[in-house]
Amino acid sequence: MDWITRLNQALAYIEEHLDGKIELEQAAKLAYCSTYHFQRMFTYLAGIPLSEYIRRRRMTRAALDLQNGAKVLDVALKYGYESPTAFNRAFRGIHGVSPSNAKEPGVPLRSFPPISFVITIKGEVELNYRMEQKDAFRIVGMSAPLEKEIEKNFQTVPELWNKAASKGMLQKLIPLMNGQPSGVLGICACGEKEDWRYWIAVASDLPSGDFASYTVPAFTWAIFPGTGPMPGAIQELEKRVATEWLPTSGYEFADGPDMEVYLTPDPKNATFEVWIPVRKASEVR
Repeated sequence: MDWITRLNQALAYIEEHLDGKIELEQAAKLAYCSTYHFQRMFTYLAGIPLSEYIRRRRMTRAALDLQNGAKVLDVALKYGYESPTAFNRAFRGIHGVSPSNAKEPGVPLRSFPPISFVITIKGEVELNYRMEQKDAFRIVGMSAPLEKEIEKNFQTVPELWNKAASKGMLQKLIPLMNGQPSGVLGICACGEKEDWRYWIAVASDLPSGDFASYTVPAFTWAIFPGTGPMPGAIQELEKRVATEWLPTSGYEFADGPDMEVYLTPDPKNATFEVWIPVRKASEVR
């Protein structure tokens, strides 16, 4: 399967560069997707963030180097740590002992093998979706910058939602909504050629007032409806899209924003849609 082959080629690139600089843009290029979607795809498939996987692999190799007699400072520099203190913190976080202690006989250490993906398609539960081609549209709302390493954004997004709720911003946004998709939007605008930002917004062509505006480009969208308690229900749906629908759909991620469309406000039983920008796999050959 070409899709899985390309993901494994990206992982092979990472494995070959553990003792050097890993360019996430190059890994994503090998996987034929954006840096943002490559990291999200990896997390869905592997169950851990890409940055944590890289850290585990480097510390696995570092332990072997130390047991073979390498100096702590040399090993730290080899795996990209500019100071022994930072290396010691990362090493201890994985192995539970310091790098110097790892040199001693009989010290228990942890080994994390390289990951290789194989997809098994189950198809036990149907996944409803529809396809839409949509012209570019304007949104208005509030946003926050995102880091290129998406693990660092796990606090940014919830903090922005808390800010929007506590300051009454959602109540001010909803009256501006007059476009499609209809609902409160959570948008990860993380294209390769733009600064990454997360938006809480509505589709609108009205004056933005105190809010900022952004234009979502034209795309073909795969749209998946869902219901359930938040945030678990939407996270599970996004995982199923990436691991069950995408591999056999004939589509791939396009370099565009992901959208979560919240149709009802009840967090205990929300109604929502996940919008994924896609392109036909044949278009990237």
